[in-house]
Amino acid sequence: MALQTTIMTIRGMTCGNCARGVERKLSVTPGVTKAAVDLHGGSATVEYDAEKVKPSVLADAVRQLGYVVTA
Repeated sequence: MALQTTIMTIRGMTCGNCARGVERKLSVTPGVTKAAVDLHGGSATVEYDAEKVKPSVLADAVRQLGYVVTA
């Protein structure tokens, strides 16, 4: 297991429900071991197994919810 951490900037989250939805989506993505979303900072910190998932897949998961993501 090759654990890595990435911080993604997420634009478009406006409330606690937005942040919880993003955190939930990231948490259930295969290979993610931990996800924490900072609504006010507009970011997500994600710990993941680099052998199972790539940061681009994590960003795409958040984009599917309608948010703008930059790594």
